Amino acid sequence: MREQPASVHAFKNDALGNHDATGLADLIRRGEVSVSEVTAAAIERARQVEPFIRGIVYESFEQTTQAPSQPSGGFFHGVPTFIKDNMDVAGMPTRHGSAAVPPHIAAKTGAFAEQMLAQGYICLGKSTLPEFGFNASTEHASAPPSRNPWNLAYSTGASSGGSAALVAAGVVPIAHANDGGGSIRIPAACCGLIGLKPSRGRLVDNDAAKSLPVNIVSDGVVTRSVRDTARFYAEAEKHYRNRKLPPMGMVEGPSQRSMTIGLVLDSINGHATDQKTRETVEHTARLLESMGHNIVPMDVPIASSFPDDFARYWGMLAFGVKANGRKLMHPEFDKSRVDSLTNGLDRMFRRQFYKLPATLWRLRRSYHDYARAVAGFDAILTPVLGHTTPEIGYLHPEQDFDTLFERLTRYVSFTPLANATGAPAISVPMGQTDNNLPVAVHLMGRHGGEQTLLELAYSLEEEYSLYHA
Repeated sequence: MREQPASVHAFKNDALGNHDATGLADLIRRGEVSVSEVTAAAIERARQVEPFIRGIVYESFEQTTQAPSQPSGGFFHGVPTFIKDNMDVAGMPTRHGSAAVPPHIAAKTGAFAEQMLAQGYICLGKSTLPEFGFNASTEHASAPPSRNPWNLAYSTGASSGGSAALVAAGVVPIAHANDGGGSIRIPAACCGLIGLKPSRGRLVDNDAAKSLPVNIVSDGVVTRSVRDTARFYAEAEKHYRNRKLPPMGMVEGPSQRSMTIGLVLDSINGHATDQKTRETVEHTARLLESMGHNIVPMDVPIASSFPDDFARYWGMLAFGVKANGRKLMHPEFDKSRVDSLTNGLDRMFRRQFYKLPATLWRLRRSYHDYARAVAGFDAILTPVLGHTTPEIGYLHPEQDFDTLFERLTRYVSFTPLANATGAPAISVPMGQTDNNLPVAVHLMGRHGGEQTLLELAYSLEEEYSLYHA
């Protein structure tokens, strides 16, 4: 039996090197490395670290290497990636992280996956997620958990935990993620990556998002550099542009203008932020102030009813999956096989379903409440999470539901606000714990304000890199 190391990474002197996706794409364009060399290196790295991190639920290595032709066109031509296993890719199974969904092969590629793959990426397979993306740790009832490459005893976050583990470990430089309550930003924070949840409608909506009474889901990517995230959105805009939002274009570095940034340290749900996370956010506030920005302490810009409303909506999603899984996912969907978290959320919603009309009204209104609250600010600085990354098992889906739900509400206490309001938000690594785990900060913007968030992220990335050089 292979002994598990404390941490793991796959970076080495091969065709991938230490390059981010932008740098790798440039090498391919200039002919310094070939697509086949890059693909082979990514597959070898995956085989090296996958036994430890468990970030892949389906691999298409053989199909990829035997493909008669490589992708053509697109800025990221030839760059390897993974698509999260709640998004269809033609020829690959989609199971949404659940034993209740049979491993059916998708006949066509989903709308967002098309928008992403049009940039030229090579998809090497599907990355892991917790069941239906409901948990904040990529752990399963009857399968090995995805583990954090920085410290394998700890969670990789969720729900895009497999993608984050693969990028952080160096298997690929960029991977698909999506976010219905923090699922881009949480794993990015846990794994020391950049994770931008865009404004609602910025990218092509997937089918699930379109069907929601309040669309809380946004697709995107997790990356190791701000410029990769910025370039991804610039290229995505060439495929689809939402005319109701200001254009993004390519954001290439920090802004020189002074900004007014609100500061929030504790969550609206009444739980205080832990010391290490709080210190990291306070340090970042001082750093931004030293750059010439104006930091203004403020209250959480939303109604006090929001935590209960979002939890009820979360339960409604579980209820909907169980009740309509055969229609939404597959005719052979077996609701008896969902995990305890899904069942617990379903039961919670059934007890409170009569409150749903008022809940939906308030969640829809949150867009306007937030817009008014942040009108005088360029961005809002908060923690990503209520405390640092937990160990594997702390958020296991099969434990007592009341215990798990209490832990989740303490942990995931900042990110859902951006999902309900539709505002953009980004996770940026800015610290490290004594046990080698990243600590990140969270910047929220005005609707359509991704450019501002990326400019601030560039500034913070530069300072963080200098500090840790």
